[in-house]
Amino acid sequence: MTDHRPTPAAALSRRGFVASVAALAGGFSLGFHVPFAGEAMAQDAATITPEVNAWVVIRPDETVVIRIARSEMGQGTLTGLAQLVAEELGCDWSRVVTEYPTPGQNLARGRVWGDFGTGGSRGIRDSHDLVRKGGAAARIMLVEAAAKGWGVAPGECRADRGVIAHAASGRTTTYGAVAVEAAKIAPPKDVVLKDPKDWTIAGKPVKRLDTAEKLDGSQVYGIDLTLPGMLNAAIRDCPVTGGTVKSFDAKAVSGMAGVKRVVQVGDTGVAVIADTFWRAKTALDALPIVWDEGPNATVSSATIAAMLREGLDATEAHVGNKGGDVEAALKGAAKVVEATYGVPFQNHATMEPMNATVRWTPERCEAWAPTQSGEAALAAVAEASGLSAKQCDVHKIHLGGGFGRRGATHDWLRQAVLIAREMPGTPVKLIWTREEDMAHGRYHPITQCRMRAALDGQGNLTGLHMRISGQSILASVAPNRMVDGKDPVVFQGLNPGGAEAAIGYTIPNILVDHAMRNPHILPGFWRGVNMNPNAIYLECFMDELAHAAGQDPLAFRLKLMGNHPKHRAVLQAVADKAGWGEKPAPGVFRGLAQMMGFGSYVAAVAEISVTDEGKVKVHRIVASTDPGHALNPQQIDAQIGGSFVYGLSAALYQECTVKDGRIEQTNFDSYPVMRLDEMPVVETIVMPSGGFWGGVGEPTIAVAAPAVLNAVFAATGKRVRQMPLKNTDLRRA
Repeated sequence: MTDHRPTPAAALSRRGFVASVAALAGGFSLGFHVPFAGEAMAQDAATITPEVNAWVVIRPDETVVIRIARSEMGQGTLTGLAQLVAEELGCDWSRVVTEYPTPGQNLARGRVWGDFGTGGSRGIRDSHDLVRKGGAAARIMLVEAAAKGWGVAPGECRADRGVIAHAASGRTTTYGAVAVEAAKIAPPKDVVLKDPKDWTIAGKPVKRLDTAEKLDGSQVYGIDLTLPGMLNAAIRDCPVTGGTVKSFDAKAVSGMAGVKRVVQVGDTGVAVIADTFWRAKTALDALPIVWDEGPNATVSSATIAAMLREGLDATEAHVGNKGGDVEAALKGAAKVVEATYGVPFQNHATMEPMNATVRWTPERCEAWAPTQSGEAALAAVAEASGLSAKQCDVHKIHLGGGFGRRGATHDWLRQAVLIAREMPGTPVKLIWTREEDMAHGRYHPITQCRMRAALDGQGNLTGLHMRISGQSILASVAPNRMVDGKDPVVFQGLNPGGAEAAIGYTIPNILVDHAMRNPHILPGFWRGVNMNPNAIYLECFMDELAHAAGQDPLAFRLKLMGNHPKHRAVLQAVADKAGWGEKPAPGVFRGLAQMMGFGSYVAAVAEISVTDEGKVKVHRIVASTDPGHALNPQQIDAQIGGSFVYGLSAALYQECTVKDGRIEQTNFDSYPVMRLDEMPVVETIVMPSGGFWGGVGEPTIAVAAPAVLNAVFAATGKRVRQMPLKNTDLRRA
């Protein structure tokens, strides 16, 4: 961060702080210009670069520093938000750099940067208006400063690429030359934003701002961070959720090289603090620990599956979408089609395992953490540190993958704070091993879905009942967001309407409900969340219905999409580009799927082959997305390609199974990720229709699995209804 020292925050209770973090920022705050910038300037005007406003700092050398509140974890949000600020600012893009403000500064300044959370593909779509206004306000202040110096009206001046010009006199100046004076000007009360059709930086495929550092290795992730005098910690938590530490023998390892301390962390964990991580891990591996695993130690995948099967037949369920009379439609149907699908637990498996560095004293606690939500991280630090929020802060670092794991739950950060409290004044970096990361993830919720559909004599779909049985994320992570006992997230992509995750079909009689069944394995927001299984359930079953009706899968869907033009448009686009009406190459088979989620409309056609031995090869995927506005088409293309790595890995290979109450998978040898030679060609169609802002990082994950599964049926005649695909024998008889 630039050396701007925020004014002290008003005293705030722990309860009050959590409440303020939970309330998302709304509207546009014009309170950008704050006294401390001017105060710092007065201290040493020759060396301090003042901010123009909270979003923009312009240095004398014309470097434009744009502050980004959201987190960068590979998805391109850092560059995208900077594009929006730079567009309205009218600066020279080649001079743009970025920095993160801290959540402590945000709190001290009345949350001027708004929400720090980066999840649900909301990094850009929930802050585009706020950051654009920040850039526009800074431009107005810079122009006014130049005009004031020239003694002319601001309306006579124009700004472009960091240069302000007064056409009548021919005079020009630069942003850097007037930044000091601009910082003294009161911010405008109203700003007018550019029409997207006039964008010159936003909406363009500019190069990412973080690529060079990642290529040359200079990018620092949390796991790379070093601080003077820093110690390292390794931790082991009870392998069964709900279990506790019974005993451990610290003396057995206290004499090992580099070991400083062995400490209990809460009721469930034990950590070793040493001079290096390897020494801490080596000592931890040798440490005798006895666990009280509790009653959950008897749970297995089989007992969980039985719990979910019971929910499929339960008489009580929460309704997410209801219209007409499904039971009557089923009773009067010419044909009833029924199928049950299921998805397993899945781990986020970020490339960078959980880690954080913390320095604690009785007066202050600071953390350096790769987090998807700076404010939630600050709340976790304040709670674990025993200090008030104003005595704490979190310095956000680029994430080596997030996918939801580093957002709503900061268990790893809380552990780091508790460990650092054992070494007051000394920075301590906690790193989870891959095995610890696999054992204590927050897993994609396990669900099953039984579907029953009614077809009339002409093969028309007249009724559909989808019963989902399984976990609720919100019940575990955010119970305050439950609605009358119902978890709205469960119904992603199946809602009757709305701008977020609506179903793309009009069905006369429909019922989508959820029988909540929560095992002890803790769930979390896994990239794509409930839209992923719901797309499998809906789109694979739609394929089954098309075949049961003797109709083409595309034509069957299109008949139901007359009232859903955006859903229809993306589906038709991939079908056309893939050549759906034409025969594919010999041995190649196609499947398709569409969905809406995170505010965007997506579809895919997959082309696959299956060997005689049952091995599936995905050759090609054509994918379309309508995100409303396309901020950076190149980055959207990259995100779509990356999302298929994630979606196909889950569809083909990934599952977490439970034995003796614990997750069995321990590393990538038992939880594989798609390899480079398995990756298909991905052809993207970016087709923004305007008028709304949808997400990009998550939506297309959902259509990966159903498109491939439908193609597998076309190739083999076998329906794969339980994920992952590896568990189904596709060998030819």
